[in-house]
Order: sequence, then C-alpha cells, then structure tokens
Amino acid sequence: MPKSEPFGNWPNDVGYEPHFEERTPVELSVKGAIPTYACGTLYRTGPGGFNIDTKKGPISFSHWFDGNSQVHRFQLREKDDGTVGVAYNSRIISDARIENIKQTGTLRGFTFGQKHDPCESYFKKVMSTFSSSDNGANVGVTLSVNMPSIDISDKKRDPSKGHASGINTLVTKTDASMIKQIDPETLEPLGVTDQKILHPDLTGPLSAAHAKSDPVTGDVFNFNLAFGRQPTYRVFKVSASTGKTDILATFTATAAYIHSLFLTADHVILCVWNSHLMKGGIQMLWTKNILDAITESDSPAKWFVIDRKHGKGVLATYESDPFFCFHTVNAWTEPSRSGDGKVDIVATLAAFEDASVIKKFYYENLLSTAAGHKDYTGPKGDAYRGQVTKFRLPNVPATPEHDIKRAVLDFKTPKSLGVELPTLNPKFITKPNRYIYGITDRGLSTFADGLAKFDAETQTAVRWEMHAHSPGEPIFVADPKGEKEDDGVLLSVVLDGIKGKSYLLCLDARDLSELGRAEVEGVVGFGFHGTHVPVPQVGKAVHY
Repeated sequence: MPKSEPFGNWPNDVGYEPHFEERTPVELSVKGAIPTYACGTLYRTGPGGFNIDTKKGPISFSHWFDGNSQVHRFQLREKDDGTVGVAYNSRIISDARIENIKQTGTLRGFTFGQKHDPCESYFKKVMSTFSSSDNGANVGVTLSVNMPSIDISDKKRDPSKGHASGINTLVTKTDASMIKQIDPETLEPLGVTDQKILHPDLTGPLSAAHAKSDPVTGDVFNFNLAFGRQPTYRVFKVSASTGKTDILATFTATAAYIHSLFLTADHVILCVWNSHLMKGGIQMLWTKNILDAITESDSPAKWFVIDRKHGKGVLATYESDPFFCFHTVNAWTEPSRSGDGKVDIVATLAAFEDASVIKKFYYENLLSTAAGHKDYTGPKGDAYRGQVTKFRLPNVPATPEHDIKRAVLDFKTPKSLGVELPTLNPKFITKPNRYIYGITDRGLSTFADGLAKFDAETQTAVRWEMHAHSPGEPIFVADPKGEKEDDGVLLSVVLDGIKGKSYLLCLDARDLSELGRAEVEGVVGFGFHGTHVPVPQVGKAVHY
C-alpha cells in the first residue's frame, strides 16, 4: 500500500506488523514501582502481523480483526526484596492457519473483513465458512480462564507447577462460535471446538466474543445466532459449579453482528443494534466475511431483557434510536422511577453513530504511513469516534410482557470524552459504577493516542498521554485493601513509536499518574483484549 510520513509524527506501523515472539519467558527491566497487589498473570490477545510469504507470493490480510492471532503473557511476581518483577512470553497461536496459507498460497475460510474470490463455488463457500477445523481457525479476540465445561486437550498440566498454579485452562474466543484452547504457560494451541460442546442446540455460527460471567458464581452467559429466514438467537448460561449449559431464551430477531452483551444480577440483556446482516445472515455464504454482509439500517435498536434465574425467558423488549456498538461497559438495576415496585435497568456502553466505523480498521486506514487514514483523520475523523452512552430500560416486569417498550437515553457524552476498549473495576460488575477507563482517539494519531478515566457523575475525564506512545486496553487491578471504586491500578501495553519497542505501563487508577513500567525488547502488537488473574484468585473463573 502507498506510504507517506507518519500522520501527526506519531509512527505506529510496527504495532500492526511486529513479527516478534518470546516463546521462553524473559525477565523485563522494570522502572519505577509496581504495587505488589498487582502480582499475578496478565494475558493479552491481538494480531501478530498481517503478511504471510507463500509459495505463490505474499498474501496480506486487509482488516485488523483478521491478523494472525497472538497471545502475550506477563507474569508479575513479588521478589525477595519486596519489589515486583515481570517476565514475558508470547506466541502466535494460528500455526495451522499460517502453514496452510504458506503451502496453498490461498486464504480459505471465514474471516471478519477479507475479500474473497466471487467465482468460488457455493459448496466451497458453505464448507469453508462454517468449519471449526484448526486449519482455518483464527480465534484470538478475548480470553477466558477456567471456563466451565471447556477442556478439549489431552495434555494435562501438573496443578502444582509454577506460580500460575490453579490456572487450569485458558481459551480464546471470537465473534464466531469457535473456541480455542491454549496452554496457560507456553501458550501452545491445544485444540479447537465450538459451542455445540456446551449444548447440542448451539448450532449457529456467530456469538459474542465477550461472554459475561457472574462476579459471584462464575456462571458464564452468552448467545448463539443461527442464520435463516427467521434468524434465531439462543441465550444460554454455563454453570460454573456443575458445567451444565441451560438455554435461557430462544427468540427470532434481525441477524446482526453483536460483539458483547449486558449482565445484571438478575438479567441478561441482548441489544440487537444496527449492524444488521443481510438475508438473515445467509449473505455471509457469499461474502465469506462479516463486514461485507453488514447493511445500513435506520430501524430502531432492539433490547431483549432475559430472566437468568427463574426460567421465565424474555421478560420484555425495548426499542431505542439506532446506533452501533462494539463494547458494552456495565449494567445494573435500580428501583423504578415510576415507584410501582418494578426496577429499571441501567446500561452503559461505548456507542457509535453507525457501523461504518468498522471500515476504519482496515490496515490501509490504520497504519500511520498509509494513505487511507486521510478519510478517518482530521475533520473527517469525528464521525468515527464513539461516545460513552447510558440507557435506561424502565419498568422491567417480573413476568413476560409482549408490548414493545421504549428505552430512555440518560446521557451521551461529547465525542471529545469518548473512550473505546472500555473497562471498569471488576468489583463493580452488575453494580452501579462511576468510573470508566479506556483508550482515547482524539485525532492525534491514526487510532489510539491516550488513556482516559471518565467520571459519569461529573461528565469529566482525566487523561494519560505521551506523544507517539500508543496504548492498549487498560486492565483494572483492584487494591484488595481499597475502599473506593478507583482504588487500584491500570495495566496497559504501550508502543513507543519512536523507539519501536513496547512496555507494560502501570498507572494509579485514581489520577492516571505513572507508577512503573516493564520494558519489552521488542514490539507487542496492538492488541484487542486481556485479562488479569491476581495471585490470590488463581483457580477461579475469569472471563473477558
């Protein structure tokens, strides 16, 4: 692709094509002081590159979401002198996919946004699009530790081995219903399966990369979408205590690309926002990717509220003005403002005007030296920035009601206060929370140009930023002795675009001041998501 000087003198190309692995853990140089309560294991996912040399010449993936999946592991541990040391290892986990492409010189199978040969036969499209074979499985958006009912590997680990004792299984997930298991220490791929291993009715090809888990029980909640003239959603729960999967609700609605959902203490909320898939999803048999099957729509977004404790199915359906979203933040219940004994559901998310923002994430638009960024930076960039948004679903009934209700928009921030890859203190999941953390896109670079702490009460933000330093999703690690919501630290992997190297940054979550950093002798590719398993909590289920 044509190249120019880095936009804004903010180089970031190497973050998208790092070609860097450390398969054996190496000790990192730590500057400053990382608090000991942050000790544990931090896993990160993200593409490790988008170019592959084959026998027929180079092949490049066109969309960031399709780059070859890589997992990174940071081990934070207390040393004898009371300071925190950090070891790092990483591994590309798409071995079979890469080897298949190298040998055949072609890219087959389902992708997020890659273009395919329109002359390929219908039969080949069907067989390759929905195969869960490891030859084409690029599964690496989110991670789950000790996910119930998922252990497809014959390789059993010694539970007493290493500081990560108790991290029994580690899986990666994506927006397809596939699940990949990897070794928690070496990160070696161990096998691929799909949601049918959980329940035979979960036959659809799409799901949310972000499953939700109950912070108390560890039960996991997600949906499965089957295509057809009447697209069918099945919202399900996997019990952490028994491993049993129950279908909580089955209903038909417009097929859509839905990356995440909401959870309260009593409900699962699935919002079918405006990233609708043409022909009930069947269009993907021709496009062989999600992006080209998405159609513009100005119809209302629909919110389905599902009872998750008493088997009552869909309790209510709400509508709101259309919008698009990648990431939900949190949801909780409050006494209804009507005072009739019912409850309102409050839901926060990072919302966009429409799904056109997905096209921003083509590599030709993201690389700082690529010409395509001109359509997404400068005066044009504001159209593709998100806003922290808060909806209220009023008067949620205790038993199913079939009339369509109206969701209320409580607030939507100016785009200057928007964040993406949003996170929060995990102690406040399903509870009212004040602070939301995330990356910022204020037009200084082609994508991430800082971190922010958004205060939902004052509608203000505190920021961390450093020129040409591109941060990733901030993971909140709570101070176990803390009493306030923002007592803790943020862990974010940052690329120093000038030096061409990455570091693990530790910030005080109260004011975003730097406490310490661990420097990597290479580039940790720009990632999607991560999860931190504190030392006292290993053995418990952690999902993100």
